[in-house]
Amino acid sequence: MKEPVSRRAKLVLFPWKKNVSAKPGLTDDDYAIYASYRPHVSGAFVGTLKVVRLTDGRLLYPFDGAEEIGPFTLKDDAKNAAQARGKEIVEADLRMPEL
Repeated sequence: MKEPVSRRAKLVLFPWKKNVSAKPGLTDDDYAIYASYRPHVSGAFVGTLKVVRLTDGRLLYPFDGAEEIGPFTLKDDAKNAAQARGKEIVEADLRMPEL
């Protein structure tokens, strides 16, 4: 039986890095942290985060089962928590790269 075709757009962060072997980052500059916030159903705010290792284009966060960042009563608190979590992920990947 033929698989149904998804109509959702696929996220391609770095299309020129297709089939690139895993390459660990060496410094903080080898990572991109995209931190923001969004409204939560409770009326509060949760942090949103994307962490990409630029050396090979690997998406380190979010991953399946990643916890929600928050909720927070202020937008800035949610964004700052997401930024802090992003820095933790970068530091952890520098110590022990996920390859």
